[in-house]
Amino acid sequence: MSTSKHKFPALHNAMWPGIVGKGGAAEPAIDLDTMLNLTASAEVDGTKFDGVDLFLALPHTDIDSTDDQLKELADKLAAHELVAGSLVAPVWPPVGGGSAMGSEEERSRFLTQVRKACEIGKKLRSLGIRKYGVIRIDSAEGPAAWSQDPITNTKTIASTFREACNIAEEYGERLAAEGEICWGGMHGWKHMVELLEQVGRPKTLGFQADMAHTMLYSLGYNSPESRLLPADYDWSDHSVLKNALKQVADALRAWTIDFHVAQNDGTVKGSGSHDKTGRHCPPDDPNGKMNIVEIAGLWMRNEDGSPTRAYEHICWDGCMFPNSMMTAPEIWVKILATMIQVRDAHGWD
Repeated sequence: MSTSKHKFPALHNAMWPGIVGKGGAAEPAIDLDTMLNLTASAEVDGTKFDGVDLFLALPHTDIDSTDDQLKELADKLAAHELVAGSLVAPVWPPVGGGSAMGSEEERSRFLTQVRKACEIGKKLRSLGIRKYGVIRIDSAEGPAAWSQDPITNTKTIASTFREACNIAEEYGERLAAEGEICWGGMHGWKHMVELLEQVGRPKTLGFQADMAHTMLYSLGYNSPESRLLPADYDWSDHSVLKNALKQVADALRAWTIDFHVAQNDGTVKGSGSHDKTGRHCPPDDPNGKMNIVEIAGLWMRNEDGSPTRAYEHICWDGCMFPNSMMTAPEIWVKILATMIQVRDAHGWD
């Protein structure tokens, strides 16, 4: 019997930490079956994860999956008593996409991947394994290239995103732009707001807030002009951090349609195209800078304190966890317990 106080939002675990930042003999990719087994096995006082968010790229889920392969995936999730939620479109060049501010050919590849992701999303809905969630995108370009011509490049990204909105609407999908400091035109909270406003399609394109990434927004990594915390900030003064994070959340909450619970130790970890990306850490990491439950409330509650109810699930993102940690069953129990605490504090029925 579950002791969880609320039924909503559903609790999900992200599958892409098994791939992102992995590679080579030291940290090989963790296959989807292993990630699903670890997720499904976690339990806290009768409560388990409700579902998973999926990365539509090999070695997990092929963006060119056949109908039979998608049926097999749906059956696999059902066997674990899990559902599918948000899907990550593989819009980056290494996995078949292209820059959203690039040439016509590059933008075409970007939009092709969005279409394929939306098609998979629709098929998973028809299979009954996916009833909510968004398609996640980003600019598939770094801040350095964007900074060469910020005005033109933001306009181009916005144009590409509007075309992506047209595609999403064909399939009854919504898109969420991932607010992460490694994506050009999205690498600072002010830039993110400007881009969303330029796209101007709030019913179709919203924001995906990840607590680890939005904390870095307050530090101004890759966007010093957006920094909110003082350069000599004393991390022991939690009120200053909360005020900064509230400013970020206030600016982006109304756009937020997908939410990741996470912890961050205030440092960055770049790998490949992920320039200075958030160093996610476990919920009980002694170097973690946030009170997870308290800061989650900045995103999950409106100014008047009422739940936003803007999304039907929340997801834990453990990107950049070492394999030794990710394959230890006890870490997922700790994570699930944290997710339950967040839902108990800010959820609804």
